[in-house]
Amino acid sequence: MVSHVDPRFGVLLRTLRTRQGLSLRALGQLAHRGKSHLHDLETGTKAPTPETARHLDEVLRAGGSLACLVHQPVDHDAEAGELLARARASDVSAETLARIEAGVDDLASAYATTRPVDLLPRVRRQLAYVGRLLEGRGTLAQRRRLVVAGGWLSVLRATVHIDLLQRSAAGAHLRTAMAFAEDGEDPEVQAWCLETQAWDRLTRGDYRRAISLAQQAQRAAPRGSSAHIQATAQEARVWARLSDLRRTRDALDRLDRLTANLSVPERAEHHYRYDPTKALAYTATTLAWAGDPAAEQIARTALAELDPHGDGGERPRRSASARLDLAMALLAADQPDEASVIAADAVRSGRVVSSNWWRAREVLRRVELTGTAEAAAFREVYKAYRPTR
Repeated sequence: MVSHVDPRFGVLLRTLRTRQGLSLRALGQLAHRGKSHLHDLETGTKAPTPETARHLDEVLRAGGSLACLVHQPVDHDAEAGELLARARASDVSAETLARIEAGVDDLASAYATTRPVDLLPRVRRQLAYVGRLLEGRGTLAQRRRLVVAGGWLSVLRATVHIDLLQRSAAGAHLRTAMAFAEDGEDPEVQAWCLETQAWDRLTRGDYRRAISLAQQAQRAAPRGSSAHIQATAQEARVWARLSDLRRTRDALDRLDRLTANLSVPERAEHHYRYDPTKALAYTATTLAWAGDPAAEQIARTALAELDPHGDGGERPRRSASARLDLAMALLAADQPDEASVIAADAVRSGRVVSSNWWRAREVLRRVELTGTAEAAAFREVYKAYRPTR
């Protein structure tokens, strides 16, 4: 089983080596490793074992900074299956349920501001805590609340794995989340599982499957719920990728009706609560992908709401995505110079996660086709921040 490696490992290894004035060959001699092997580690072509990371830490006197970026492999199928088995075998007392549910909301809200690699351990710890509580005893109503909390945490964990391009792990935890949703009779968790799969399929270019999943999510979700709105928005985005403007407009019209009287939730940054700014941002994405002229103004408005002071705002990941949307809209409006600058700002923020990197790559490709002088500068930023794996 392959170890999980933080994308920063290769960059840090190269930085530590060059700071000490070592060539790859020289480090190889000190560490008793081949030059080509070290090159593969720095470029992310190969993943280090935890033992190799610890050895390089010692050689470079890095104080454990390399080893902490390499984690022992997790058997996600076994881990998810064990959690589900506990849920089906036992109940839990009610004393800590409120704390568990508050923790779910805290983590879902942290998703907007926390890097996936940092959020994942927190979600895993909370799930492990739920697993321990599932060994307790309580009423069926108490147990149902805990099972539903486990469902929310499992779908959030799967989402973080998707962001890290760890799709096998994501699949294991989505299956558990779906089973929890069925066991707890919670259609919204079930709908979010389907919507999350739709997004994953969209990022892979499997648009027909993404459409099917988004539509299934709408049927499963309670009418007007956040999951229903999100799945409708996701459907619109996929139709835009397919260049089906009629169906794109139809889905956007349905989205407009669902969000017409949408109020701002108590925690607008909560990943599983829809809000007006999120609706605006999704419309901007959809129109930008469809090449609609209206995309530019909507994208500017969405970015102004998300990041009024230019510092990333309260939802820096969404602000970075909004900048990529605006860049796409500017390209459609034949403004490649500004598109390059805006897209470079998005990449430079460090908030474009691995599962969204294809959007930056798409902007770069289109910018370079225009021949604008700004393209070279954007490419340098792109190369500097590109994930190593």
